[in-house]
Amino acid sequence: MDVTFATSTFPPLALGFFGLGTGYLIYGPQELAGYPPRGDRVDRATGVWGIWMPGFCQLLTGIILFVGLTWLQVFKDPPLYMAALAFSAYGIHWFAIGWNRYSNHDPRTNAGMCVAYMSVSAMGALVFFKAKDWPVGLLFLGLFAIYFSDFFAAIGVKLGERALGFFHLVTGGWLMYLAFAVAVDFSIGYHWRA
Repeated sequence: MDVTFATSTFPPLALGFFGLGTGYLIYGPQELAGYPPRGDRVDRATGVWGIWMPGFCQLLTGIILFVGLTWLQVFKDPPLYMAALAFSAYGIHWFAIGWNRYSNHDPRTNAGMCVAYMSVSAMGALVFFKAKDWPVGLLFLGLFAIYFSDFFAAIGVKLGERALGFFHLVTGGWLMYLAFAVAVDFSIGYHWRA
């Protein structure tokens, strides 16, 4: 028996944007301005937020997109493949980031991770600018700047941590815009991302 599902016009993009944006808005002030100051209680709290908001929300979004693109074939837009890859990869990475912060592990190992995530960010920028979806292409430029800054923060350059905080806040704000725009576009027919 061959079962065919109708094409869906509702990919779960707002959930992924919202989760990542929330994580950036939590981590950014600490990195940029030292607020709240690092300590065991703050590290555990930011670790929990990192696991559950950017980690879980993005991973769930990525899985839904991959299943919808491959098994159920309810999503047809090819750039959603890049979105599925990015949401899944960034979500899994946030589980590690959150756990490392929660457990007070050494951040120097993030340097190699940053190189890999700069590559994913460059792929995303290429795909979404080529697809003429400049708001998401711009997001991936912000993500590239985050991992570029994080590389220097990981190797102990103090300005790298401040730049990381700055780009977390700017990109976090842009993600809140994207979450809002996608939600109102899909829900009530606005065209904020057009």
